Amino acid sequence: MRFCSDLALKVVPLAYKLQEEGFQVGRYRARSLMQKLGLKVLQRKAYKVTTKRKHHHAVADNVLNQQFNPVIANHSWAGDITYLRTAEGWLYLAVVIDLYSRKVIGWAMNKRMSENLVCRAMDMAIHLRQPTEHLLFHSDRGSQYTSKKYRKLLKKHKITASMSSVGACVDNAVVERFFGSLKHEWLLNVIHLTRDTMKEDVEAYIRYYNHDRLHTANGNLSPINFEKSQLKVSNMT
Repeated sequence: MRFCSDLALKVVPLAYKLQEEGFQVGRYRARSLMQKLGLKVLQRKAYKVTTKRKHHHAVADNVLNQQFNPVIANHSWAGDITYLRTAEGWLYLAVVIDLYSRKVIGWAMNKRMSENLVCRAMDMAIHLRQPTEHLLFHSDRGSQYTSKKYRKLLKKHKITASMSSVGACVDNAVVERFFGSLKHEWLLNVIHLTRDTMKEDVEAYIRYYNHDRLHTANGNLSPINFEKSQLKVSNMT
């Protein structure tokens, strides 16, 4: 039941969401309500490497250096690849997230984890955001991100590459957190018979994540509402 999946979040975001709907509920009351409804605070599984890192391509320095809260949009983006299980086999998902608002601005899915996958996700992000110069993009050191084709795409749009240190998933924590939320808030215990149904469910979650899911980094606003609120502030100054 998708309603239960939506509510099976963390206690604090659930409390803020209820407050947004007009209910006077604190974190402890939210925990009590979750227990009565049989909802559990889900524990994330350990990080697992998905991209291929054994290659001889040049790698970029860690320019981002865990600076996850830029003060303007289109300053720092981050991306990665994760795998999703279906009855037909694995489906790979590549995303691009604007760290300013945590909004997912580009994504692509395919049964093959290739350089084309990450290029398609970046192409979507560029088309949506139309970034200017001085944009930073952070990823891990996987062969898809260090490939000649991907580096050429970044260079074409004057995007500076930044890459995590070896084995340091915390260097890309925002994207890893998104993948954890997708798998444990939305896809947990849901069996997908085909890759097509998985794609539909992932896109539904991205819409929910961008429009409705609250983020403490955004002052407990969803990514889209945070960007709207900041636009109003900038128009007033």
